[in-house]
Amino acid sequence: MHEKDALERLKETQPQQLNVTFLPHVTPGHMNPMIDTARLFAKHGVDVTIITTQANALLFKKPIDNDLFSGYSIKACVIQFPAAQVGLPDGVENIKDATSREMLGKIMLGIAKIQDQIEILFHDLQQDCIVSDMLFPWTVQSAAKRGIPRLYYYSSSYFSTHFIKKQKPHENLVSDSQKFSIPGLPHNIEITSLQLQEYVREWSEFSDYFDAVYESEGKSYGTLCNSFHELEGDYENLYKSTMGIKAWSVGPVSAWLKKEQNEDVIVESELLNWLNSKPNDSVLYVSFGSLTRLSHSQIVEIAHGLENSGHNFIWVVRKKDGEGDEDGFLDDFKQRMKENKKGYIIWNWAPQLLILGHPATAGVVTHCGWNSILESLSVSLPIITWPMFAEQFYNEKLLVFVLKIVVSVGSKVNTFWSNEGEVHSNEEQGKKIGYAAKKSIDENGISYNNLMQLIDDLKSLKTSRRLDKQ
Repeated sequence: MHEKDALERLKETQPQQLNVTFLPHVTPGHMNPMIDTARLFAKHGVDVTIITTQANALLFKKPIDNDLFSGYSIKACVIQFPAAQVGLPDGVENIKDATSREMLGKIMLGIAKIQDQIEILFHDLQQDCIVSDMLFPWTVQSAAKRGIPRLYYYSSSYFSTHFIKKQKPHENLVSDSQKFSIPGLPHNIEITSLQLQEYVREWSEFSDYFDAVYESEGKSYGTLCNSFHELEGDYENLYKSTMGIKAWSVGPVSAWLKKEQNEDVIVESELLNWLNSKPNDSVLYVSFGSLTRLSHSQIVEIAHGLENSGHNFIWVVRKKDGEGDEDGFLDDFKQRMKENKKGYIIWNWAPQLLILGHPATAGVVTHCGWNSILESLSVSLPIITWPMFAEQFYNEKLLVFVLKIVVSVGSKVNTFWSNEGEVHSNEEQGKKIGYAAKKSIDENGISYNNLMQLIDDLKSLKTSRRLDKQ
């Protein structure tokens, strides 16, 4: 009898399968790394549920279906996006689909209105942990109500977190273009007010919202970050000591997963043939991400610059770029590049990992979105930085002044939906970081061990909760 009791007790203390719910924000820079992270959890035995809307679920349906077919426990729970209610066409459910500030506002309103549906799913799913994008601050209360941990998912660099917001060194300066140092950092980093996010520079409707975001961060069980210790360990340590919460670096998450490149090859055979026709290290890849909007004059300048350089290039152009292009400049430019075989223009979406990993690719011009930076560093490509908005200027400072591995074009103003200096890079250091990125995700690498430790922590918490209820 006693032996049977002991066996039952042992069974009760054994961690059952961990159920984790992921809630990504509906914009590519946030959604893509979180989906990759969710897939990593599933590949390590966790039962994963991803909550999103119909149109957004379609964006990652193929890899999730492949994971399911391979025997992993992962699924998407789809909720209804209130498109008609907020005055949007059907299927417009992602910030990348916005073509104006007015449309952006409607998408943001739609995102705010799906909270009740998500709360009902949280109740029904009986999960052991909620991994929430930082931009859903209310999930910290949702997790607390259920007595489970909430992980704050941060899809950019530790360096770009809110050291400036806490210290406010930009206040009371003589001018917006005056340089100032960010206090309390391990390195002397100078920046101007114009390079800060608009809601940090001056109060706006987003300022209170981001105050709630940062407050929820401090109340979370910990932060899950798409970075790796070897890249910015000083700032990881500073973040932990400043925030006083746990943090796990598990990046670069895109490098963990073997992407389905064969499918990309079928879709992009013309692109691949073009790349294969070029010598090694001869192509410049130019991409400003999924949210940047370039004016017609910027498009013209970039096109002339690329053409006059005489180098091979691939340029990802969004259909909404260069609005006011009545004379068909871009179409003419694309046709000219097709004829002289020097340039390859891609509309809207590009198989970025395939391009970055191709031996013909020599370097990248990037807006300093964190995913693009990590993907470029992972394959040791030289980077030219051209930040546009959000935290991209901070990411540039990390690359230029801390790691000293990139060349900057000297962008000076942080602005979303724009109307309108150079540092030597260190190629050897770039290669070391690329090697470190690969090592970090290898078995027993730092990012690998962090993920294993986090899953073990969550299992222990689940066991403790079960015992407390007995």
